[in-house]
Amino acid sequence: MVTDKKDIRALSKEQLRDFFVSKGDKAFRGNQVYEWLWQKAAHDFEDMTNISKETRQMLDAHFVINHIEVDSMQRSNDGTIKNAVRLHDGLIVESVLIPTATRTTACVSSQVGCSLDCKFCATARLKRMRNLNPDEIYDQVVTIDKESRHYFNRPLSNIVFMGMGEPLMNYNNVIKAIEKITSPEGLGMSPKRITLSTSGIPKMIKKMADDGVKFNLAVSLHSAIDSVRTSIMPFNETFPLQDLRDALEYWYAKTKRRISYEYVVWKGINDTDEHIEAFVKFCKYVPCKVNIIEYNPIDDGHFQQAASEVLDRYIRVLEDNHIVVNVRRSRGKDIDAACGQLANKS
Repeated sequence: MVTDKKDIRALSKEQLRDFFVSKGDKAFRGNQVYEWLWQKAAHDFEDMTNISKETRQMLDAHFVINHIEVDSMQRSNDGTIKNAVRLHDGLIVESVLIPTATRTTACVSSQVGCSLDCKFCATARLKRMRNLNPDEIYDQVVTIDKESRHYFNRPLSNIVFMGMGEPLMNYNNVIKAIEKITSPEGLGMSPKRITLSTSGIPKMIKKMADDGVKFNLAVSLHSAIDSVRTSIMPFNETFPLQDLRDALEYWYAKTKRRISYEYVVWKGINDTDEHIEAFVKFCKYVPCKVNIIEYNPIDDGHFQQAASEVLDRYIRVLEDNHIVVNVRRSRGKDIDAACGQLANKS
């Protein structure tokens, strides 16, 4: 429901304190409300039980809490859960809970649709309708944490910004959300358990390094040959590999934290020795590890998973060059929750 009342979660703790003082109340009341909004993730002023009824009514007269709601939830055969999340204005994004034997990972969205145009991704077929606010990102994490506790008897352990949207095209809101997620006054999660995955926006990678962020960086690379990368990720024409390389070298010089490369190998696109050699060379510029990701079709047939022997050759050559490599088997394919499939059917 859209309303002209201000979303109370857009206020800082100091602004909440000032609001209560302006109403003739004590400043600490703002602290109490802030705790309800973030640590306790209250969706309704009536939930704030240590605040008087009159104060709750006063808050309701001035503000709204624009919380998300799970519009539908699907559970995969492998335990993966996909949420179609309805925002306060009726728009839908998707988020995913990915369980393993030892951890639960939340894959969260940062935009409705996407700003970029990667040919192999279902989300890129949606036009970007708007950026998510910090509280809408935060709520996805809170929801998945509750689901993890309910279905797997353990709290959420990791967060990846690999859902719908390009996080670095919504930089300020993503950073504010991560600050809330990692704050003791929020969810208190360690930034080391958070990974931001980007298609590679060089100036924003440098800005992250300058801002001293403490979370991990992953880059969705898929080719280390400019012409090929541009053919599958057209924005590469604006942000070519040399610019990306410069930004990643800057990141490492500032943070001393290695980068993860996400890499899908497709039949007839990047499955030759030339591509393997170019990728290995790119990996040597900055300390890194590689995640070879299983491809998840989006029904057009143009992109097809490369043969297993090609994947094996990639792995062998990377390991021969002392580059750490993991193969990520896709989870949640039967409910279109796997990498690149979000928004495929909705």
